Amino acid sequence: MFRRWLARGAFGLVVIALLAFVGLASWEPFFADKGAPPPAGDYRAEIIRDDFGVPHIYGKTDADVALGVAVAHAEDDFFTLQDVIAMARGRYGAIAGEEGAAVDFVYHLLDARGTAEREFPQLPEATRALFNAYAAGLNQYAAQHPEELKLANLFPVNGEDVAAGFALRQPFFFGLNNVIEPLVAGEPLRREFGPDIPGFPRDPNGDVIGPDLDGVPAQARAHPLPWGEMGALSGSNAFAVAPAKSGGPTTLISNSHQPLRGGVAWYEMVVESEEGWHFAGANFPGSPFPFLGHNRHLGWTNTVNRPDMVDVFQLELDESGMRYRLDGEWRDLEEKTVTLPVKVGPIVLPIRRTVYRSEHGPVIFNDKGAFAIRYGGIDSIEQLDAYYRLNKATSFDEWETQISRMAIPSTNFIYADEAGNIAYVYNAAIPDRPELGEIQVNWRGILPGNRSDLIWQGTVDYAEIPRLINPTSGWLYNANNEPYTAAGSADDLSPDDFSPVLGIEDKQTNRSRRAYRLLSEANLLDRTNLERIKYDTAYEREGYVADLWDALEALDPGADKDLARARTLLLGWDFTADSAGSADALALLMIKDFMSAEYQNKNAPDVAEHLRAKVAHLQEHFGRLDPPMSELLRLRQGDVDLPLDGGSDTLRASTTWRVDDDGRLSLVHGDSFIQWVEWPRGGGRVFSRSIQPFGAATTRPSSPHYTDQMQLFVDHKLKPVHFWREGALANAKRRYVVESN
Repeated sequence: MFRRWLARGAFGLVVIALLAFVGLASWEPFFADKGAPPPAGDYRAEIIRDDFGVPHIYGKTDADVALGVAVAHAEDDFFTLQDVIAMARGRYGAIAGEEGAAVDFVYHLLDARGTAEREFPQLPEATRALFNAYAAGLNQYAAQHPEELKLANLFPVNGEDVAAGFALRQPFFFGLNNVIEPLVAGEPLRREFGPDIPGFPRDPNGDVIGPDLDGVPAQARAHPLPWGEMGALSGSNAFAVAPAKSGGPTTLISNSHQPLRGGVAWYEMVVESEEGWHFAGANFPGSPFPFLGHNRHLGWTNTVNRPDMVDVFQLELDESGMRYRLDGEWRDLEEKTVTLPVKVGPIVLPIRRTVYRSEHGPVIFNDKGAFAIRYGGIDSIEQLDAYYRLNKATSFDEWETQISRMAIPSTNFIYADEAGNIAYVYNAAIPDRPELGEIQVNWRGILPGNRSDLIWQGTVDYAEIPRLINPTSGWLYNANNEPYTAAGSADDLSPDDFSPVLGIEDKQTNRSRRAYRLLSEANLLDRTNLERIKYDTAYEREGYVADLWDALEALDPGADKDLARARTLLLGWDFTADSAGSADALALLMIKDFMSAEYQNKNAPDVAEHLRAKVAHLQEHFGRLDPPMSELLRLRQGDVDLPLDGGSDTLRASTTWRVDDDGRLSLVHGDSFIQWVEWPRGGGRVFSRSIQPFGAATTRPSSPHYTDQMQLFVDHKLKPVHFWREGALANAKRRYVVESN
């Protein structure tokens, strides 16, 4: 009897275990809020695919075109679009596991959904219609291709869902991750510090001495999930040249450096409607319009800038740990419990977490206390309308009117147009920090959270940020450098003319140093000279490069013969990553981490230790210290494997890579979408060329456009952009119509 009872008990446990497994494997799609479709609409778009598969999307209305943008992009990369939509709905952890759940936590922390719910209905009707039509296109593709879905009940979505994705991702382009990550980990912030407001002293290590945490509930002290990368180390080069300097056309060169795959990889398109929207450029997954490119009258490109856009406040908590003092009064922290889906193998675990908010903004607890963050563009999605209006601007005045709204939270703009105008705007929705007279406030430090006069509202005026229009030099550039080197010595702005409270960065990149030198030295910036500059692979021995080589000169290798040979090889390097020199491969490996440390305000690696690791890598995989760099650095996609040139911070940029099993470096981030635009001098139609590292269909191995641009990209060549309809039709390889159901 006991055995029968035991057997029945064991069977019962098995059943319970199976039921638990089934529950964990299936709860998430049903628990998640079921998406709502956008308002019904009749949309119709024509898609013309050229010989490289680039879509040219036509419609009677702008909304028609937006439907076509969604369908065309889904046809080429529905894989990535689903990830972006999952992020926009706080469900990415159900796809990407622990790292995805970290993104979902930030989604709730920043109140991306709440921002979209509050602000999307306030946008102009035409802008809302554009986003709803785009959502309709995504829904239609999902319904027609259920076999491609990663996650049940992810669709339908609406314009508000798409807007929530913007609210989540935009702050990471100006480095919000460099504040959130160390705060979650309880580490010092990665930026410059000076003396803070009295009352918040530091310990001998420079860390803020915070209040006692004895009364703070354990669940509130820190979020245990690893942060995970929301953004990427983004770079870019941008050039504009006036006719007098080019000897011919007004020229705009967009040379963005983004990850080659994923949620912030460029997707190329041409859009045209009967409502005046006609634009050639590229967007990121999840956007109904291009972020950069050109229309018939004007164009622009962007580079990442790094102003101080984030302020951190340490809250003074009461004994409960759930109230904070502000102007002498205790206030309750806003709190909201959320469920994070975390995929682990075949199951999805529901992890409950609480997010907090104060009057300042989102609140993060760590073992030093509670810290609130406030950042430029907080709780705003006005950029959705501004980008749309920029696409349709027909003159510099119209374009600048949209930029001056300060709606786009960050990124430099380099501009050019058919009239021969060129311009540079250090665009940033910099917080309008109060001037407090004799009280000295270090806005880059940790601010006391008990004073409401430090909680700024809105942004500075457009007139306060750096900008240059039509310099006498005839050229403008930016390569993620300070705005004070942009047009040559006769035209450059002075840092003395801008308030230090703006927090404008004062750093240079190697790309900036090279561009400034080469542009300044050129008598003529025609197509030949601009190509030479754009594909330059040299380093200046300045900044972190100088520091690294000074350290190599001072390095004593001792009895380590490999280290000594490597040091000698590097000291004889010609500082050019063109794959022609014997030290190029080793130099490539050495420089990247030093560049990254400088860019992200981290400590540089130990030179001897770093060099030993790179020597070991080359010896293991090549059996030598001096293999051709082209054998080390590769552009790989599917069965195509091609050699690359350029380094981590050269104008021809091969920024970061993954290390494959064979020891080769497969590029993951660097030169990505390149577009070269020319308006003929004296009038005439705009003409442009472009290139992508792989092809239009980056996640479709069966597509002929999976790898068809790779050889051109490696060879420094561009393909024509068929901006005008007759050109698109003359080069059409496929032509079809998509309509809403």
